[in-house]
Amino acid sequence: MTHPEPTPPTERPAGLQRVAEALATAGHPHAPVMLSDAARTAQQAADALGVALGQIAKSIIFRRKNHPSGDDAAVLVVTSGDLRVDEKKVQAIVCAEGGKLGRADADFVKTRTGFSIGGVSPLAHATPPLTLIDAQLFRFADIWAAAGHPHGVFRLTPAELQRLTGAPVHDVTELPIAP
Repeated sequence: MTHPEPTPPTERPAGLQRVAEALATAGHPHAPVMLSDAARTAQQAADALGVALGQIAKSIIFRRKNHPSGDDAAVLVVTSGDLRVDEKKVQAIVCAEGGKLGRADADFVKTRTGFSIGGVSPLAHATPPLTLIDAQLFRFADIWAAAGHPHGVFRLTPAELQRLTGAPVHDVTELPIAP
């Protein structure tokens, strides 16, 4: 499998540039790349990269509401592209002291993360979210995450994702449905 070449700095959209700077500052060995086609979904990204769907680290943003802290926080769950997030599991973790987990609309995602849906990176957010990493990502040696733009991605390992985000690892996905 061949991987796309890093995008020259002069051609980077602002969101991708922020992610590139955060990766460089952290000493990450893989710069973001721009794909020729949009990778707004995990399937599109997997197809463009020629990798398994599960190797796509999809970023799902939720909104924590009515929490005793009153923070109305963004909650980022980074999970494998082949799995669905179990909202009840996430709520049990991030709303243990009260409140509810709700869906985040496009305006909330853009305001809180600085990224549009389809390009939400696991790092370099406008306002740092509460972040959880799904344990199922550790099934893979290499994964790919959004790099702040619907065409942008970057390569990393699950351990690097944990190091870069400082996020805890939890079981936050639904059990697969038996065939």
